[in-house]
Amino acid sequence: MRYVVTGAAGFIGSHLAEALTAGGDEVVGVDCFTDYYDPALKEENARGLDVRRLDLAKAPLDLEGVDGVFHLAGQPGVRSFGEAFPLYLRRNVLATQKVFQAAAEAGVRVVFASSSSVYGEAERYPTPEDATPRPIPPYGVTKLACEHLAAAYAAGFGLDAVLLRYFTVYGPRQRPDMFFRRVCDALATGGTFEIYGSGEQSRSFTEVGDAVDATVAAMGSGAAGAVYNVGGGDEASMLEAIELLEWIAGRTLDVRHIDAARGDVRRTKADVSRVRAALGWEPRVALAAGLARIWSWASARVAAP
Repeated sequence: MRYVVTGAAGFIGSHLAEALTAGGDEVVGVDCFTDYYDPALKEENARGLDVRRLDLAKAPLDLEGVDGVFHLAGQPGVRSFGEAFPLYLRRNVLATQKVFQAAAEAGVRVVFASSSSVYGEAERYPTPEDATPRPIPPYGVTKLACEHLAAAYAAGFGLDAVLLRYFTVYGPRQRPDMFFRRVCDALATGGTFEIYGSGEQSRSFTEVGDAVDATVAAMGSGAAGAVYNVGGGDEASMLEAIELLEWIAGRTLDVRHIDAARGDVRRTKADVSRVRAALGWEPRVALAAGLARIWSWASARVAAP
């Protein structure tokens, strides 16, 4: 098969592109290499892959001869209030509209990377896909807007789209601003780690390999228009996760508490019964094993000359 992967130089996108290539598929990656974090890290992620520089909000996406699109590109980060918001509109909503338009015209399936941020403070836990979405940060608002765009293009233009709501994906190549990457870097260098709020907020942590498996399965077996949670089996608080990483690293972290972040939610916990029944997928990587993997990767980077 021949697939386009948008955001192929990013964290999840690069893992997905590698997995598809290893499985014998042809992958055309696109990425606009924004400066949200050091573009050199994205260049490193893209090494060995066919990744073309393209701003999806500006340039048309060529889908001739393509069997499907994995749309993972977007402006990340839940701290999306204020002056940053126009970037989220452009790189999430506008870029996604152009991808959906191109896919509908070409008659190819899109697997779209949405987020658990659409739930906000969820009405119940574990949270099923039919829970009322009520996002708090503008990032979540833009992701929910993209989901509505998918439904609109399906109704109006026959778009075949499958929507995945990722829950706190972690693993090697995490962005430098993400929680586990920051913890690992602080443990490796002996620096201080600042945690937002009490640290008792909990997450349904999902190892990147599990997320990639679900994403590939959605392209092959997902129902058109379906929404699936992709969430880890282990829920832990931030402080519990730090304690586990300290144990894995054999080191103690200097943790300092700062004010809670705007838009941060108290808890996420994925109900994965729908994706299990439809795709035969469920999280397989335990949190301890996943953290051992990211610690090995992050500590080796710090130790490298």
